[in-house]
Amino acid sequence: MPFYVSPEQQMRDKADYARKGVARGRSCVVVQYAGGILMVAPNSSSALHKISEIYDRIAFAAVGRYNEYENLRKAGVTYADITGYQFDRHDVTARGIANYYASNLGTIFTESPKPWEVEIVVAEVGEQPDGDQIYRITFDGSVTDEPGFVAFGGQADQVSAALKEHYADDMSLAEAFSAALEALSAPSNGGSNEITASQLEVAILDRARDHRTFRRIRAARLEELISESRAIAALAPDEAADSADTAAASDAAAPGSAPSGSSEVSSAPADSGPPTGPDPSSSDRGSGLGGTPPL
Repeated sequence: MPFYVSPEQQMRDKADYARKGVARGRSCVVVQYAGGILMVAPNSSSALHKISEIYDRIAFAAVGRYNEYENLRKAGVTYADITGYQFDRHDVTARGIANYYASNLGTIFTESPKPWEVEIVVAEVGEQPDGDQIYRITFDGSVTDEPGFVAFGGQADQVSAALKEHYADDMSLAEAFSAALEALSAPSNGGSNEITASQLEVAILDRARDHRTFRRIRAARLEELISESRAIAALAPDEAADSADTAAASDAAAPGSAPSGSSEVSSAPADSGPPTGPDPSSSDRGSGLGGTPPL
């Protein structure tokens, strides 16, 4: 007769098992930029893809067990094709596919003895930046809307914190790739400062393209993008130093301090009559005595 296990303990054990399986891999990053959505995944295999196209303006990225998320990818493609054929191509949305994945993963997590060790992201590029959608679906069927960027799988919390420091609105493709590379190179993600093109899988959803917006970045273009991102990362410390020097100079020129090398001007009146104020025709009007510029 089997031992009794409470439902709470059973769900907790399943969640811990799936979470550990997902954390064994390396994190992937999805970043919104001015021209679309960038997806970057550490992947040295040329045969097994973590990033794929689902539909015209929708892409899929996943971490975990390949056979499990590959089944999800195929099911998503089938769902999108059937929906677009029965209704209209514009009826196929990332939200609908994310809900479809969430339903399947939730059922598997609840009913199957072994949960699937996967975590996926579904992204859709809009005609305008405010129309972009990024959804993260976890192993238990939970769905979250991630505005701007998301890191998932592996040490996602540490990678997301590093990505948040470098992310900004309306970045160029090179700037977005530089931010993603800096986050993926964090020691907490098991990476190094020197990531080569052969270790990465990169794709974009290009807003400017018609119909099918998904495009992979390979070979020479990827090498060029890595060089541009390293140049941007090298300029960041110099810009920070210039900002610090500017702030120090502003603190030195505090209000009320006399400029070095200049004599203090006496404000006592020349006669015993009442003060009349500065001459309206004087050249230092509104700038303080002694010609000191306003701060």
